Amino acid sequence: MYCNAMDSAITHLNGHYLNLTLQAVYLNDKPKKTNLKKLLIIFLFAPLISFGQNKKNDTIYNTQNINLNFKSVIIPSVLVGYGIIGVNNNALNRFNYDIQERLKGEINKNIKIDNISQFVPSFSVYGLNALGIKGKNNFKDRTIILGTASLIMGSTVNGMKKSTVIERPDGSNKFSFPSGSTAIAFMGAEFLYQEYKDVSIWYGISGYLVATGTGFLRIHNNKHWFTDVVTGAGIGILSTKIAYWIHPHVKKTLFKDKKEISGIVMPFHNGKEYGLGLSMSF
Repeated sequence: MYCNAMDSAITHLNGHYLNLTLQAVYLNDKPKKTNLKKLLIIFLFAPLISFGQNKKNDTIYNTQNINLNFKSVIIPSVLVGYGIIGVNNNALNRFNYDIQERLKGEINKNIKIDNISQFVPSFSVYGLNALGIKGKNNFKDRTIILGTASLIMGSTVNGMKKSTVIERPDGSNKFSFPSGSTAIAFMGAEFLYQEYKDVSIWYGISGYLVATGTGFLRIHNNKHWFTDVVTGAGIGILSTKIAYWIHPHVKKTLFKDKKEISGIVMPFHNGKEYGLGLSMSF
């Protein structure tokens, strides 16, 4: 399985409207027939996400910018550092193998919920807003932040996958390090935390619990080593933090004088790919 970088493409420009399409794709190793049950699970989120830009509900809860705080990046930096060291560290590699050996008899190929759970924290931000529970930012700002975080995360994960070429535990390919699914999950968990921590800390905690469960299942399903998952978690958290820090500059530079923005965030699955599609018009 391989997590593509977040792709961006200008699809329409007439002097007044610009349509920006972003897409994070999760690829299976071999094409499979579309599973209707999985499709139903994925699109269960669609009604909530589709109306995430409802202006009646979509008001700014807190306009305060998030300032750079080096203390807040210590933990995710340690996670990334652990994984990077583990690439060529015999002791940490033995620990990876020990974990996989212990899980060998418990691996259940039918548990594929991590294909869906990786997107749940990010979707929850739009779902909560659609239900009228206001977060920190409006649709425009939070979508720009999510897009920025996804670009940072995707490019970092793909760059590391291509440069390290580490084989997965199941031997399916050599794109094991780091875990893209875990990075997506923790990126979303930090996104949920930042948007709703002032409403209730439990929103953030629940997001991190889902992300942690996703990381565990990547190991349990024999798709990633422990170091892959730890590094993916760190990258996901850092990507979102950086996106919030640079958001004022990104907004001023790329979205200057754009007061109105509309769009939709939707999951997809076509039998071969799982993904998160984001379309914005401004």
